[in-house]
Amino acid sequence: MISKFKGVFSALITPFQDGQVDYASLEKLIEYQVSGGVNGFVVNGTTAENPTLTNAEVKKIFSVVRAFVGVDFPIILGTGSNATAKTIEQNRQAVELGADAALVVVPYYNKPPQRGLVQHFKTIAKNAELPVVMYNVPGRTITAMSIETIQELSEVKNILGIKEASGDIDFDTRLKIVLPSNFLFLSGDDGTYIDFLKLGGHGIISVMSNIIPKETAQWTQGAWSGAMSSTEIDFKLYKSFIEGMYVEANPIPVKWMLFRKGIIKSPELRLPLATFDEKFHASTEKLMKDLHIL
Repeated sequence: MISKFKGVFSALITPFQDGQVDYASLEKLIEYQVSGGVNGFVVNGTTAENPTLTNAEVKKIFSVVRAFVGVDFPIILGTGSNATAKTIEQNRQAVELGADAALVVVPYYNKPPQRGLVQHFKTIAKNAELPVVMYNVPGRTITAMSIETIQELSEVKNILGIKEASGDIDFDTRLKIVLPSNFLFLSGDDGTYIDFLKLGGHGIISVMSNIIPKETAQWTQGAWSGAMSSTEIDFKLYKSFIEGMYVEANPIPVKWMLFRKGIIKSPELRLPLATFDEKFHASTEKLMKDLHIL
């Protein structure tokens, strides 16, 4: 089962123009990703600005992506919320749409205890008709899953794996030791990705692959083929660029970069996010030009 979800999954941004989803730009982005060698997509994740998308928009975005890539190309749909019942309902919609798995984030804002997280994910898994990928991202949710919580949940039917986005390699090292070998272990942190692969990671749900899909796919294959030394050297060349993707909240910089590359028509975001601050434009453009991204 986990083989279908290994490799590079781009966390797709949502292009907007004049307040509406720009589906022409979305198709251009999808084509750029597929030709770059990514293995799958996440639709309606954080990078997609999912809090600002309507239910109708999510359905249409998913249908556009699915129509472009076909039924054999894996798509994970973001369904998580800070209400268990709402997540269960959104998982039902994911099944109706034809998603291959659901990405369920740790509940945000209401700060549940670890026992609450365990019951949250167990209840979701019990009611799910598709595989669940948990999403640990304490930088966004405040609450973080403990190793003990993840280990317990890794034994639950329908919980396929985890997107681990803490960026803490020491935590990831200790976590990987206790996980079953058939439990999907995906990175959610671009900056520590190569170190994550060295631990035996199965791939990444990535922001950077929106901009550099070919390179991200090559690093993954290089690490798996045993060419880790050359992969690490190449990855280090992109370190400053990757850091530059996070000088403001994701996906603000990445949308501006895609706009500058001509992949999307506008760097527009929906409030409360705002377009990329002009003070970062020159330095970001230099990072892109130095690596021939522009």
